[in-house]
Amino acid sequence: MTNPRIRTHRRRRYHQRRLTYVPQTFSLKRVHWILTAPLLVVALSLALTRQRVIANTFEQPIPQKAFLSPAWVPTLAQATIPVPLTRQGGQITLNGRPLDAIWSQRQQQIGISDAALARRFGVNLLSSNDETQQPIEWFSNTADGTQAPLKLSTWLTEQYRYLNISTLAQQFGWEMQISGANLQINTPPAKILSVRQGRQSWGDRIVIDLDRATPWLISEEGNAAVITLDAPIAPALLRGFSGRPGSYIRGLNVASSGDRTVIRLRFADAARPRVWSLNNPNRILVDIRADALQEQSIAWSPGMRWAQQYVNLGGDRFPVVALEIDPRSSEVQLKPIWGNPDMKGTQPLVTTAQRSQAAAAINGGFFNRNNQLPLGAIRRDGRWMSGPILNRGAIGWDENGNVTIAQLSIQETLLAGNGNRITLRSLNSGFVNAGTARYTREWGASYTPILNNEVVMTVQNNQVVRQQQMGLAGQTPVSIPSDGYLLVVRSDRTASEALRAGTSVQIEMAVQPDNFSRYSQILGGGPVLMLNGQIVLNPTAEQFSTAFIQQAASRSVIATTGAGKLMLITVHNRIGGAGPTLAETAQITQQLGAMNALNLDGGSSTSLYLGGQLIDRPASTAARVHNGIGVFVQPRL
Repeated sequence: MTNPRIRTHRRRRYHQRRLTYVPQTFSLKRVHWILTAPLLVVALSLALTRQRVIANTFEQPIPQKAFLSPAWVPTLAQATIPVPLTRQGGQITLNGRPLDAIWSQRQQQIGISDAALARRFGVNLLSSNDETQQPIEWFSNTADGTQAPLKLSTWLTEQYRYLNISTLAQQFGWEMQISGANLQINTPPAKILSVRQGRQSWGDRIVIDLDRATPWLISEEGNAAVITLDAPIAPALLRGFSGRPGSYIRGLNVASSGDRTVIRLRFADAARPRVWSLNNPNRILVDIRADALQEQSIAWSPGMRWAQQYVNLGGDRFPVVALEIDPRSSEVQLKPIWGNPDMKGTQPLVTTAQRSQAAAAINGGFFNRNNQLPLGAIRRDGRWMSGPILNRGAIGWDENGNVTIAQLSIQETLLAGNGNRITLRSLNSGFVNAGTARYTREWGASYTPILNNEVVMTVQNNQVVRQQQMGLAGQTPVSIPSDGYLLVVRSDRTASEALRAGTSVQIEMAVQPDNFSRYSQILGGGPVLMLNGQIVLNPTAEQFSTAFIQQAASRSVIATTGAGKLMLITVHNRIGGAGPTLAETAQITQQLGAMNALNLDGGSSTSLYLGGQLIDRPASTAARVHNGIGVFVQPRL
């Protein structure tokens, strides 16, 4: 129950702040003077430099680069006066409630990351072809074309894209104040007028009528969602509403929480919620439907586009979320990423991407879920972090945007000074079998036995200096020398006897196909789906199991197009059914215009990250992964 005195106090506090709000240092007159007097830019630049020195006594500038949309600044001033971030932070206090959200300030403009604006405020992003202007939908009638969408200017840093909320705040009467790393936002008090529920041909709809626009946030956990609105509900309305099961709704509860209202939903496996808003009158709509994906195509940054669509295959419709990237763009780079300093362990893709300072990422190759070690090729900047296995598919690329996809293998041969010649089974891999494997410092500072009773030889300066009989798996780490490597012998007495301490050794390496040697970045997956525009799927040749081949599950794919673009693709469950099989994945990828394509780890691992959030699924439903492919952006000066 909401106390009327609380609502009255909040409205009085809001109006007092509006009356007492003091603008920041730069006035509109000064901005006007800059725009209309370009001949004095040099003098102004000197003055600003002096002003910046004085300001630094009280506040250090943020070292992270950020670049304002070119459309925002006059050409002359843009070319002459750098415009760095003045402040940034990771928390927003919205109407008294602290929220984790990325924001930044640039001159007098305040930007919130598009992920935070969507998840924490309820703003829907609409399709665009200009990365410097993002159209949005928030309490507006844009779907029927009766109202043009509000467009927010953007600026970009290495990890996030910020939307300038100045126009949004002015239009809806928001108050903003910065306190350290915290951005405080207060919106005009709103209240709920009614709550309605009804069945639709496509599912269920809940309508919340409001007296004015107000933020909301949604969190999902499995088949449940919690929607929190910054508006109270009257006790009489609460008593008069009773949620009931629907086509997909399995449970619905509306509760009051101080100045907020909380809606808790449970729904069927086949459905997900889509929450959006309209005006005239103001209302929030919660649609529970099987086809909840909002189709869109957004120019997110130079060289990268975010697309969401349904792909029809036979009688089925599959939701596809993808990033299209120009690998030849000087503003975009791709590199393999992983979650920990060494090659053991898993992390949520969101964590790995943020630690790597990537703007975008997709989950990568396979790994052993028990010991959390990689099972496939990972090469970064010319260094083999993990070698390929079983002649499985891999993708290689270089800094010039050249890309290749094929089955990949490495053959290492150990030449001993005593005349023995030993074929090595693997390089820096969690894949184990009888024979000799090699582990270099790329694996980490040490190696821990994967199987019982391994024999570990330490090689320094091309000579075996030590041989150790190990005991139980997972115990007794052995240091990997910086000037050598370890040889690990498993169930092979002949190799152990041939490599006694004092034996000199040399390594020969052959890569097949040999053109992969030219690619500094490589990541393995499999199977290969497409080559030269044709489906070439042959998972048996890549030694995948029958169960894996027949499985229907969510999928991750990396592909190239005829125009030289890269696509990072995720495909989830078809409407009313399971995810795609490998054969269906290949057909979907072909429909998307791919020429060459490689399957990556899938199922619960399938994850696509962009600008601070997963864009293909709720983060709570995604498994931890070992590695991925990170997309690094270099904003324009």
